[in-house]
Amino acid sequence: MAVHVLRRRFTVSEYHRMVEAGIFGEDDRVELIEGEIIQMSPIGSRHSACVARLTALLARLHGQAIVWVHNPVALDEHSEPQPDIALLRFREDFYAQRLPGPEDVLLVVEVAESSAKYDQEVKVPLYGRAGVPEVWVVDLAEERVTVYRSPTSQGYHEVRLALRDEMLSPESCPELQLSVAELLS
Repeated sequence: MAVHVLRRRFTVSEYHRMVEAGIFGEDDRVELIEGEIIQMSPIGSRHSACVARLTALLARLHGQAIVWVHNPVALDEHSEPQPDIALLRFREDFYAQRLPGPEDVLLVVEVAESSAKYDQEVKVPLYGRAGVPEVWVVDLAEERVTVYRSPTSQGYHEVRLALRDEMLSPESCPELQLSVAELLS
C-alpha cells in the first residue's frame, strides 16, 4: 500500500508572517526554498573566513555594486534564499524599500564546506530558473570554484570549474580580478 504524503508549500508572504510572529528567532538559520523552510548548515571557521575574505575583495566595487552578505533575495513567490554573498546592482537606498529580486542580482556566491551537493543540485538550478546571471559555488572541500553563467529554465547553460591557480572575474565587473587561491585560503 502506497502512502501519499501531502506537503504544504509556504509563500514568501506566509514565511515573513511566521518570522514576524516569532516562530523563528533572529539567530535561526533558515531559508525558504521552493515553499519549504530549510534549516541551513552551521557555519564553520573556514567558511566564515572565506565569506569575510570575499566580502573584502568585492568591497572594491563600493559605489558600483552592493555586497549583500547572508541576506535574503526574493526569487519568486515560494523562494527566498539567503546566499552567502550576493553582489547587487547599486541603489541609493540599499534595498531598504524592498528585498532585491533576481533582476537586481549580478552574482550569487555560495560557500560550501559540506553543502556543495545541495547548493549545486537545489540552489543553483533555482537561481538559474529565476534568471540570476551568475553563480559561484566555492567548494572548500574540493578546493575549486564552479562558475555558472547563462541562466535557463533548467539551470545554467555555461558551467566551468576554476582551480586554485586560476583567476576569476564576475561577468558584470570584469575589471575585478580575483585569485581562486585567495578565495580558498
